[in-house]
Amino acid sequence: SRPRRLFARVSTRFPRETMQTRVSIPRAPAVTLRVGAQHERILRQQAARTVKSASSSPAAFSITTRRGPVVCRASSSSPGPMRSLFNLEDIAKPFISAKDTLNEGIASFYDESSGLWEDVWGEHMHHGYYPGGQPRDDHVQAQVDMIERSLEWAGLEATASGVDRILDVGCGIGGSSRHMARRWPGCITRGITLSPVQARRANELAREQGLENRSTFQVADALNQPFDDSGFDLVWSMESGEHMPDKGKFVNELARVCAPGGRILIVTWCHRILREGEKTLPEDELQLLDRICEGYYLPRWCSVAEYARLCADEGLVDVRTADWSEQVSPFWRAVIRTALTWRGFVGLLRAGPATVRGGLVMPLMHQGLKRGTIRFNLITATKPR
Repeated sequence: SRPRRLFARVSTRFPRETMQTRVSIPRAPAVTLRVGAQHERILRQQAARTVKSASSSPAAFSITTRRGPVVCRASSSSPGPMRSLFNLEDIAKPFISAKDTLNEGIASFYDESSGLWEDVWGEHMHHGYYPGGQPRDDHVQAQVDMIERSLEWAGLEATASGVDRILDVGCGIGGSSRHMARRWPGCITRGITLSPVQARRANELAREQGLENRSTFQVADALNQPFDDSGFDLVWSMESGEHMPDKGKFVNELARVCAPGGRILIVTWCHRILREGEKTLPEDELQLLDRICEGYYLPRWCSVAEYARLCADEGLVDVRTADWSEQVSPFWRAVIRTALTWRGFVGLLRAGPATVRGGLVMPLMHQGLKRGTIRFNLITATKPR
């Protein structure tokens, strides 16, 4: 990806005056970065920190900042992995307004970015399904296939009876809800999102598609849902669990609103299951996830094993999990390719700085899936009668 082809000698143009900051690191060539004045203080703080470690290559090193070790590489003829004094996505950070809470950050991010996603990718704001991990060009159909395959895996065939009320938790602009409303004629779907822009657009699309009486959407917190107990036959969460700061409370709310005999289906990003003897992920994997968290307003990650335990703790039965990381592996390459088109590039800039930062983080999602740190998991369970 393009970030890997960058060297530590970086020239970036900012709206304010620019200046040169020279950073000298023991056992490594001097690194000169041309940065905006607003980044000078950050770079000077980084340079003042102690060199924590050095690789076998004298041109590689790391420094410790408040955000953790940052690995760097000077331009050199010696081969070696890409290093950068600051993360590429940080270019957008000075232009992103700070938010008081995680929920405000999530809502603002989707308020800003959802229009671009719909313009380029359509109404489904989630991964596509790619059998065997093989690329395909019909990405919109791949996203529809993800919905269908997930439902079928959970034992919810199109002919299944008893699916009369569906709740879509983290509904985006309502693509899954409207698809399921058409799949089960007569069923009622409700969707909740933190984003007012998404809720408004979801209701507009429902009216345009003649589903306004069966599919409705509103702003609500998934951890404090405005619904009575036991109100839905299917509680569906397609790629929203990663935004939940309290995974236990999240599963608790899904179980609360699910009717006895009803099914819960969670499709979400997780980190890999810890290996024997590991108490946490290694530092390099944690740093990768931290950068993704900042770009997409995510709290801490968990593994699918933790989700399964939380479901069992809630008294849910028939708990099953699956790993579809291979089946989604081509997705981020496709998204990155669209972002690198003129239409995608201009769209990112017009959407806003948080969307630009999200775009710059996309290669990290591809990297995390490829190395196995990130897993794409499904969890389903039944609420006992």
